[in-house]
Order: sequence, then structure tokens, then C-alpha cells
Amino acid sequence: MTLPDGMTDLAPGKIAAIATVFERSMDQANGPAPQAPGAKWRFERDETPDLRDYLDLWRRVGGPQLWYGRLVQSEAEVAAYLAAPTTAVFRLIVDGRAEGIADLDFSVESRCELVYFGVTPTLVGKGAGGFMMGEVLAFVKEAGTPLLWLHTNTLDHAKARGFYARFGFEPVSQKLELADDPRLVGLYPRDTAPQIPIFP
Repeated sequence: MTLPDGMTDLAPGKIAAIATVFERSMDQANGPAPQAPGAKWRFERDETPDLRDYLDLWRRVGGPQLWYGRLVQSEAEVAAYLAAPTTAVFRLIVDGRAEGIADLDFSVESRCELVYFGVTPTLVGKGAGGFMMGEVLAFVKEAGTPLLWLHTNTLDHAKARGFYARFGFEPVSQKLELADDPRLVGLYPRDTAPQIPIFP
């Protein structure tokens, strides 16, 4: 789809965001891995992800930014993804509770997508993201995959793009993301993410 320059009206009930695709060559040095901010923090792979637990953590991390990708898939589709040998799901455990997620997809040869990455609101700004990213980079490098990529959009945390740049990711393209507002189709309560206007 090609849009004309200038402003374009959107249909009621939609949300729009500009997505930026970032890539990172794994040939570059990772630098010193950030240390865990707390003694009881663990970053661990979930070898057999439970669908309910995964979606609960995914919602707690992504709800404030209106993540909706998993919610428009069927449970069978998500379960199949989690069970695939090319999927690697990691969790940040803080005081015995999962508070961060890193979801890696190795299904395309020579490329790994960091599909979802983030922490719950209480950990934002406390060093958790940096600790997790250091661990992710070490894992992908050890796996021998030459390229790691991700996308973030303008609904995400305002510091997301700067965060990824600090870890060696470079922006390579932009995309327009359009979707039904998940709050208007029952995927989230209406009061979720109040910083993002609703246009019913």
C-alpha cells in the first residue's frame, strides 16, 4: 500500500503506529554483560512454556503498551509457536515471580527475531532491561546466528529506540502498523494504556 504525503484519515476504531525495524550483526562485540540488579534476580530459559503462564506474563509486560499480537492469534497457534524447536522463551525471575520476557524466534535461517522483549511496569528504569538484553545477546551469539532483529513502534515505551541503539541495533526500515484497537474488540479493558487515545 502506498499512501500519499500528508495526513490520512483512519477509520473509527483503529490504532496506528510507526514501526521501526532494527538489526544487529552478531559479529560485533557484545561488551561487558550488565550484572543482575538484584541478588534474587534470575534470567532463565523456559524449556516447556505453559500457555497460560506465558500469556499472563506477556499481558503484564505488554498491556501498558497495548501489545496485541498474541491476542489476535488462537490459543492453538500460540501453543504451536511455543512448542516449536526454533522458539526460545526466557523469563526474568524476581523474588520467585516472572517479571520480564524475551521471546526469540529462530525459524528463519541465519536470522533470529526478538519478537517480544520487556519487563513489567514496576521494573522499568531499574536496570532489568539492560541485564536481560546482555543475556539475550550472549545466547544468540553462542547459537551462532549472525543477525538479530526486532521491531518497536510508537506505542512502545518512549525510551525503547534509544535503548536498542545503545546495544548496537541499527534502524533499517519503517512500517505503518494499523489494527483494530484491542480495547474496542474486548482484548483489553477500556481503561488499559490511557496514554493512547481511543477513537470509537
